[in-house]
Amino acid sequence: MSSNQPLLCEPDLVPPVIIHHRRRSGSRISFFEEPTAVTPSTAEHHQEVVLAKDRSFRSAFSNNNNTNNSSSVSVLSASLTEFQNPDLRFPLECPTQERGRLRSWGAMELHDANTAPFEISVPSSAPAATSTARRIRHKSVQFDEELLHEDSARLIYINDPKKTNDKYEFTGNEIRTSRYTFITFLPKNLFIQFHRVAYLYFLAIAALNQLPPLAVFGRTVSLFPLLFVLCVTAIKDGYEDWRRHRSDNNENNRESLVLQSGDFRSMIWKRIQAGEVVKIFADETIPADMVLLGTSDPSGLAYIQTMNLDGESNLKTRYAKQETASMVSSEVCDVSGIIRCEQPNRNIYEFTANMEFNGIKFSLSQSNIVLRGCQLKNTDWIIGVVVYAGQETKAMLNSAASPSKRSRLEAYMNRETLWLSIFLFIMCMVVAIGMCLWLVRHKNQLDTLPYYRKTYLNNGPYKGKKYKYYGIPMETFFSFLSSVIVFQIMIPISLYITMELVRLGQSYFMIEDMDMYDPSSGSRFQCRSLNINEDLGQIRYVFSDKTGTLTENKMEFRRASVHGKNYGSSLVTTDDSSAATAVIPKRRWKLKSEIAVDPQLMTMLHRNSNRDERIAAHEFFLTLAACNTVIPILTDGGFSGCGTSESNGYVECIDYQGESPDEQALVSAASAYGYTLFERTSGHIVIDINGEKLRLDVLGLHEFDSVRKRMSVVIRFPDNVVKVLVKGADTSMFSILANVSESNSSLLHATQSHLSEYSSQGLRTLVVASRSLSDAELEEWQSRYGEASTALTDRATKLRQTAALIECNLNLLGATGIEDKLQEGVPEAIESLRQAGIKVWVLTGDKQETAISIGLSCKLLSADMQQIVINGTSEEECRNLLGDAIAKYAVRCSSRGHQNLKHKTNAEHGTLDIPNCSKSMSLPKWNLGKEEGADTPLALVIDGNSLVYILEKELESELFDLAISCKVVLCCRVAPLQKAGIVDLIKSRTDDMTLAIGDGANDVSMIQMADVGVGICGQEGRQAVMASDFAMGQFQFLKRLLLVHGHWNYQRVGYLVLYNFYRNAVFVLMLFWYILCTAFSTTSALTDWSSVFYSVLYTSVPTIFVGILDKDLSHRTLLQYPKLYSTGYRQEAYNMQLFWITMLDTVWQSLVLFYTPLFTYKDSSIDIWSMGSLWTIAVVILVNVHLAMDINRWLLITHIAVWGSVVITYGCMVILDSIPVFPNYWTIYHLATSPTYWITILLIIIVGMLPRFICKVFCQIFWPSDIQIAREAELMRKRHNRLQSRHQGSS
Repeated sequence: MSSNQPLLCEPDLVPPVIIHHRRRSGSRISFFEEPTAVTPSTAEHHQEVVLAKDRSFRSAFSNNNNTNNSSSVSVLSASLTEFQNPDLRFPLECPTQERGRLRSWGAMELHDANTAPFEISVPSSAPAATSTARRIRHKSVQFDEELLHEDSARLIYINDPKKTNDKYEFTGNEIRTSRYTFITFLPKNLFIQFHRVAYLYFLAIAALNQLPPLAVFGRTVSLFPLLFVLCVTAIKDGYEDWRRHRSDNNENNRESLVLQSGDFRSMIWKRIQAGEVVKIFADETIPADMVLLGTSDPSGLAYIQTMNLDGESNLKTRYAKQETASMVSSEVCDVSGIIRCEQPNRNIYEFTANMEFNGIKFSLSQSNIVLRGCQLKNTDWIIGVVVYAGQETKAMLNSAASPSKRSRLEAYMNRETLWLSIFLFIMCMVVAIGMCLWLVRHKNQLDTLPYYRKTYLNNGPYKGKKYKYYGIPMETFFSFLSSVIVFQIMIPISLYITMELVRLGQSYFMIEDMDMYDPSSGSRFQCRSLNINEDLGQIRYVFSDKTGTLTENKMEFRRASVHGKNYGSSLVTTDDSSAATAVIPKRRWKLKSEIAVDPQLMTMLHRNSNRDERIAAHEFFLTLAACNTVIPILTDGGFSGCGTSESNGYVECIDYQGESPDEQALVSAASAYGYTLFERTSGHIVIDINGEKLRLDVLGLHEFDSVRKRMSVVIRFPDNVVKVLVKGADTSMFSILANVSESNSSLLHATQSHLSEYSSQGLRTLVVASRSLSDAELEEWQSRYGEASTALTDRATKLRQTAALIECNLNLLGATGIEDKLQEGVPEAIESLRQAGIKVWVLTGDKQETAISIGLSCKLLSADMQQIVINGTSEEECRNLLGDAIAKYAVRCSSRGHQNLKHKTNAEHGTLDIPNCSKSMSLPKWNLGKEEGADTPLALVIDGNSLVYILEKELESELFDLAISCKVVLCCRVAPLQKAGIVDLIKSRTDDMTLAIGDGANDVSMIQMADVGVGICGQEGRQAVMASDFAMGQFQFLKRLLLVHGHWNYQRVGYLVLYNFYRNAVFVLMLFWYILCTAFSTTSALTDWSSVFYSVLYTSVPTIFVGILDKDLSHRTLLQYPKLYSTGYRQEAYNMQLFWITMLDTVWQSLVLFYTPLFTYKDSSIDIWSMGSLWTIAVVILVNVHLAMDINRWLLITHIAVWGSVVITYGCMVILDSIPVFPNYWTIYHLATSPTYWITILLIIIVGMLPRFICKVFCQIFWPSDIQIAREAELMRKRHNRLQSRHQGSS
């Protein structure tokens, strides 16, 4: 995938603009001078500048073969209308959302915005007011001349921070990522924690227990569970925030040199203010967002690395304006003036401002600003003025975390919690009504019955007055509230802490899994979100990027079509081939990695051959070497063979730093064929052509954008000839070639044939062309170029119009084919995912042929699949194509009125799996019978241009109908927001879980839209990783992540939730039966501490260890039989049916718990506290035996946790019964000496567990699940291996 696919683009992006006077050969002139050809109307406006290099070039076309940027969805005319009409724009900070489900599309602004904006547009004829099109537009914060003089603009007085800050009170440079302070920690943390409704419930319970009529438990004891949970969470949050404070202090106390009283003096970062002039040396970090005033390079050039900002390690260029650069030296900075800039915003790829300096006003752009967090590289020093500091810097504005996601199972858990609340209400109502009836029945006996008095009977001042009796209605109400307090743990408060600890433990083992460690990049698996571990076991759809995700994104130049001839079929390295060496002249340069070359092409370049063919080849490789923004880095022996004297002379090492792997591959290939780019400045490049240096002046550069889909550079040769060199996507290049003559026609057809061949092989293709410019054309272009490049509004539109002047009538030179190899293990991983019932969809920006070829090689597509291709160019055509496909393959939905209902597709076929509770509804019925054979699998191939009309119009239901009936969906040339739209199409119309995986900035919106987002630590930075929930080094690890860890996590957490419901419910129901037998008095036979410790201490530890360590199947079995994964998305481990079965089992066990001791000790003199002690021990042993019956994998620590909790319970009972003030004093000592006590506990366990045991045995024998069958096979295999090893040992 290409990181150059923009997630959020600005309409006024400006490429490097370098305007030269036309000059004679050999003359020297500064490229910062004004153009000579300027009309009078524009001369005054442009007298101050002719250079406005808005930003370093980000080669969008190369990273995605320039067809990658499917922002081609934009229609040029519509785009121009959008740009020219400010009323159609929307603020950058608040992206528009006309449909709620598009709310997150493009919301991530930490991205590459180097291409022009794309839109999902409707035809211009449609009325804007009534259009139903969903548009996502982003407006860069632009300033025209009037706007920059308004109060909304920010004024920065250079080297005068006092005047700057006195007027506007800008923030200082101190940053704070911490959430709390010492004073605000307690109230703020409590406020955040009480966002959980369950905590409010337990707070209300504790508050009720403080009232005298409702004091069922001790007032202190009732607070303990809630305080325990709050304290544990607060300690965790406090520790995390302390680490943030420590990091902030280290950052704020770093030092930089600041201009003070004419000298540069050291100052800590947090004291730097807007307006101050700062000096940065090589390899130092930028402390604030600064406009460059000067650099150590005479032309004002500086190189920065933005890894800390966007994760990209490639160097980027920034420039100081020549007007200020000439006034700055290493020790002197005699610059004063005013900068008017936009207000702080999150877009790190755009900056709009003006500077007034020495009476001249000129524009500033992205290429003139360096951002906080970047590092200075390959430049001795820079000097700049701070415009944004501290929390207003772009880095800090982009520091917001990705949207939090909620586990699907946790949402289901809340549904069951609601049912438990209903049970709780019913039990409390039963107790209250029973109390009311009992009081009515005994109202005349209340003064003589135990525990009730209407009046004081004792002599004294209160004799005859009411004695804690409030009448039957109030007593009934108090009975209801008291019951709520007694039964409070029916809602398991400990479940929240248990789930957090279990997820933390699961994450630890996922991170430590060395089978998901990538040695090539040294990256481990990362868990960036702890909330959705179990969702990994329920995935139904995987949406994957291609480049860098399925492929390595390490480009290698493989094929070339030059002047109609095909080269590259037999490649050799220069070191290994004597044939190649024979035609290669002495080389001075050595690349970091050896490039394979074609000996025939080498021979044609370096020996006498057809003149036209050789000239075309010369310009072909010259274009590859010149039409880019790659930075050559000369190294001193950085890799083998450098700096050594060989037979061919002294060899120098050279490496290329580029923002696109494609560009690096093309420039490296040109060097391998003898065209070595080894010097680049802001105004010229130098190319070594077979030992001869060629200096070319760069007059201007038109960057790649998603409308043009090409890049061009205007260069002047030493003989004063000016040429435009262009490379781009075939779809955009063939339309601007010169009129086809008979000779050119054969060349064009040959090149097109070669391009088709390259695409079928999975190569990324580009077309190369050039032409000479006449003096008149050059003058007109320079005039228009200078005007467009310095425009403060509609800059990108004007630059596209200017580029159209020279990007026409081109002479075709040839085409290139670059290989992006599949990552290791990708075909096997995709095949396993498909066997698991997971549908894999690939969403890529590559052209259709390339994507299909990669799909075949990675086993996503197969030869027996029937491909359905949707390549529409209009709404009507897309409608017809979809309709024809649906009709041809009999894909239909009988009820369109319900197409917005969520429905769940069956894992194995296209029928609907309708829940029992909703079968009476008029739901759609599907018939996926296919006319061309019922067993023929379908594959849908659709391009981004078609998605413009499908996602814009009311065609989504047709696309959905067709897509879910296909085994494979392949989307080509899609834009980032279209990727999110495809994910949302499935997410909003089904209940299936979705996972998106990608490696670049253009995958961020897709990753955030999906239920689970996975980032690949690849070649394109870390934007995808930073926005993801999980991150890993290679796509093949997704197989283990889902099939093994996802399965384990889902099975564990599903059982954990059900077990916690059971554990608490059996305890509450035991108390309920007791209250029914004690005149509904809400008294308890258990001590207060026993009730509190039950869920917090006695039974919680075993569930944590089982939730982390238990494994129903080994990883080998799960990988060997991928279909076992389907138990997750079929919800076999946690569903409503299991919940009700668990509740029925709970009722039975609670009855056994209560009545077995009651009947055993019926005629004895045992007191109620002794009975309560027996119930406490019995319920703890029972629930632990219940847990032990379900454990699949016994470890030593599991034994310690399960049986240790029983020992701990006995220990606590002994301690509590040894305290004289407690009513249960010494009861355990009397009970433990009686055999009846132990027999009763054994009887409870046997009778309570018997129905469950019988059901498990019958189910496993007669109706075994897939997991049970696999587990038996696994155990038999282990037993067989053990016997075999014993036999071999004995023999």
